[in-house]
Amino acid sequence: MNRPQVRYCGSCGTRLARDNSDVLCAACLKQRRELAERAPVVPSDFWAIDQMRDALASWHMGRVIAAFRNHPFHGRPLPQAVVAGWVGISQVQLSRIETGPALKDLDRLMQWARILQVPTESLWFKLPEAPAAPVPAPAVPMQFGSRSEAEREHSDGGDLPAMQAFRLADRQVGGGHLYANVVRYLERSVAPRLFGMSRSSEVNVFSAAAALTEMAGWMAHDVGRDELARQHFDRARSLAAASADVELEAHILASLSHLAYEQHDLAEAVGLARTGQQRATQGPTSPVVAARLFAMEARGLAARGERQSCVQVLDQARVTLAAAPGGQVPSVWVSAFDPAALASEAADCFRQLGVLDEAEREAREAVALRSGDRARSRALGQLTLAEIHVAQGRYDEACAVGSEVLDATGGLSSVRVLRQLTQLQTRLAPVASTATTDFAGRLGAALGERAWWYTWAQDVTDSEREPGNHGGPERP
Repeated sequence: MNRPQVRYCGSCGTRLARDNSDVLCAACLKQRRELAERAPVVPSDFWAIDQMRDALASWHMGRVIAAFRNHPFHGRPLPQAVVAGWVGISQVQLSRIETGPALKDLDRLMQWARILQVPTESLWFKLPEAPAAPVPAPAVPMQFGSRSEAEREHSDGGDLPAMQAFRLADRQVGGGHLYANVVRYLERSVAPRLFGMSRSSEVNVFSAAAALTEMAGWMAHDVGRDELARQHFDRARSLAAASADVELEAHILASLSHLAYEQHDLAEAVGLARTGQQRATQGPTSPVVAARLFAMEARGLAARGERQSCVQVLDQARVTLAAAPGGQVPSVWVSAFDPAALASEAADCFRQLGVLDEAEREAREAVALRSGDRARSRALGQLTLAEIHVAQGRYDEACAVGSEVLDATGGLSSVRVLRQLTQLQTRLAPVASTATTDFAGRLGAALGERAWWYTWAQDVTDSEREPGNHGGPERP
């Protein structure tokens, strides 16, 4: 008679209960969840309340942190242990800093100000100047028309800076860290302004609500909650229609097409992409959005084995994207689709069609074009390349690329990346070599270490969709 296997916590070594399916004990799992949180992206008016202004005026970083922790924006005070984890100290140390003499170490002041995203104009010390931003390319006539400069620049209530901050953070750390913050921003800052306003600002607020709701959908998708993502995307499309923003609606249709493809509904994926293309001809729309819609259609065609049609549509995407120098997008609410993204989609198409040399060329181009500040996109591109190497029988190279992904994604909260790593593990399992054995051991340990992300991400999204939490199911 076989005895049940004794299992131990992968962090502290505590013996696990027989019915515990996690790799960590309850205490370590809780600690990991807390430490995994990051300082939330906050709206511009966060710093305007009296408690924050008084703390900043005191030139005392401990008081600033205490005011930050106890800000009404969070719903309830943030534990000292969580904030201490953000700034890299213990809870005891943070307690002393909050109540003790003012900190004088300029390096730590600058580091903590950046972590908390304190506006530079509110600080009592000067941060090093950031490199000048590149000058944007001049506007050019677009294939489907373009908007006036005034329309592109206009925004209400600080929604555009908030969205850009969320987008920048998402590229680095993944949707798991940010989903709850985006939903709270929608409920507390955007939803109250959706009704009872003048017509001149109403359309723009609906565009902001649509764009941020679509972003919440992508973050839900990134943590593996595709049904919740679909709800966000559908609601975003309705909001975009209410704003009469044709370009944004077409862009959201591309997101819906992507989600249908991921859920293996290929007919819907192709149909939504074509609907988006038709919608894009009915108003001012950038070639960037049109190119993305062509790429989404091509993915669905590749998965259906329609090689000739797929290649033709990919060529349309390339020609269309070339009409938008610098990846310029007229609508401020639409995220960019650039040559790296198109190369990544093309690599996946050719991989599915079995044209592996072309798939490898596109995948290498996608990785080369994607800078290190786009951690998730770069990792997904690398994992596509690793899958292509497996299909080519180049297992050692697949292991080398997989190792690079493991090194670069330790702090990335993306279930999509974890799932693709798991798929790589499955495909390498039958292969017996020194490289694959070594990599399999390392990959298995890493997946076990990160497995708690599945549970953590579900906890985050579930808590945000429960009635009574942050506005319940009626939020944008």
